[in-house]
Amino acid sequence: MGLLLSASHQILEFACRKAFQRYRQQANDLEAVQRQKLDQFLKQHTSQNLSYEAFVEKYPITRYSHWKEKIEQSRQSGKNCLGPEKIVRFQPTSGSSEALKFIPYTQSFLNELDEAIGLWLTNLYREHPQLKNSTHYWSVSWLPESQRKLLENSNLNDDSALLNVSKRVLSKITQAVPAEIALAESAEDAMFATAVFLVADKNLGMISVWSPTFALQLLDVIEQNQNEIVNVLRMGQWKRRSLDYLKAPRSSEQSYKLQRLDLKEPTAWTELWPKLALISSWDTASAERWAKNLQDRVANVAFEGKGLWATEGVVTIPFNNRYPLSYQSHFYEFLNLKSGQTRPSWALKVGDIVSPVITTGSGLIRYVIDDELEVTGFYDQVPCFLFLGRKMTVDLVGEKIDQITAQKVLATFQQEDYVPVSLLGIEFCEIKKPHYVLLSEGNLAKQPSATELDELLKENFHYELARNLGQLDEPEVKHVDDAWHYYKTLAMHNGMIEGNIKPEPLKKMKTKII
Repeated sequence: MGLLLSASHQILEFACRKAFQRYRQQANDLEAVQRQKLDQFLKQHTSQNLSYEAFVEKYPITRYSHWKEKIEQSRQSGKNCLGPEKIVRFQPTSGSSEALKFIPYTQSFLNELDEAIGLWLTNLYREHPQLKNSTHYWSVSWLPESQRKLLENSNLNDDSALLNVSKRVLSKITQAVPAEIALAESAEDAMFATAVFLVADKNLGMISVWSPTFALQLLDVIEQNQNEIVNVLRMGQWKRRSLDYLKAPRSSEQSYKLQRLDLKEPTAWTELWPKLALISSWDTASAERWAKNLQDRVANVAFEGKGLWATEGVVTIPFNNRYPLSYQSHFYEFLNLKSGQTRPSWALKVGDIVSPVITTGSGLIRYVIDDELEVTGFYDQVPCFLFLGRKMTVDLVGEKIDQITAQKVLATFQQEDYVPVSLLGIEFCEIKKPHYVLLSEGNLAKQPSATELDELLKENFHYELARNLGQLDEPEVKHVDDAWHYYKTLAMHNGMIEGNIKPEPLKKMKTKII
């Protein structure tokens, strides 16, 4: 197995190397590469020959609502209503505007994503050569149980499925966890199965997830189910009948190792996985705190922050300790959040605060990704970015609470032993009108009153007007022992996908749980 694993990594690295070389060699030809990308897209999807300037005049800025009807028609008819190319699958995701969205994936779009993954993998192998002799865990997400009927084998949110066929075959050999765990009957079972496969793998070298809270939760599952996992690995049999569709891993060596470890010790995880060399997850904006917790919990392991990668497309990748644009993937523009004007990637300047606008092989044209980025510098001509957070405003009745207001609320009430985690806008409630909830944990004696929260929010003109008019009810302060668990449960209750959930300073929820 060791020789097969090493050989697979070497072949995979070789297959990805061209993307790495292209990226570096053409980094001083950004405008030419991007104009060529646009030209190729227009010829394939519209049979038009337009300059960038004419393209901007003809096609408006769009969001998911603009494409939703055509996407639904494509799903129902089996024909692509967005363009000429066959849709390979519809990738489920969630967002602030939609509980569930389906993004069309064509082969052209998968090729664009493969370009970014090839660059990322080659860079990883160069910076962490020990990864060539270990297995990797790339996150697999699943739908909430209420929407599980929408999940088919072809729609598994398996990160390795973004590679081309040959690379996908190679990556399967190097993966610690089978994608089929996403077919478990419940999220709890899927998490448990993932934890068992990870513990069983003594060669685990990298854990790559999107949200750091997801990785922290996996570690919790291992800790909380330590004895059960030991028994599964010793016998090679599940005790949970719902997992019988999946062959249980067996490892006497790992079971005995897990049995004797004190998992509350930060060094325990590298004793369990002696080859663990890298953890990768989001680490900016609202994920920063949780990424730090993850690094503290797993000692002596390198950490890499993720670039900006949405289901709709890739924007940045980690490269040379920065986050440059994945300019070889899609055609990119950027909406300047101060001026409101849209500019191509080659016209950006340091200090610009922008949201990405992408045109991709999936057929989405000038599609806005509502995230805030700051231009921090350049890799040759390629702009590099810092992710600032979601460009998001909660507007239940016209009060227009934004992230700046929410972050001020959290900072005002933050104390050493009292932690406000998120400000939640609750849209529907059986016993109250729309209102806000401050979710917090820590010392109960330090929590603010609902009146104090209300007064702070009233510094926002539109919020105060809505309260005066009786459109909004008084806010609440929800204090719980584990704020992240409550947040995650509430988000899933509202239809979000388990692996995509991360705590945000401001979030709109349709309903709440008592």
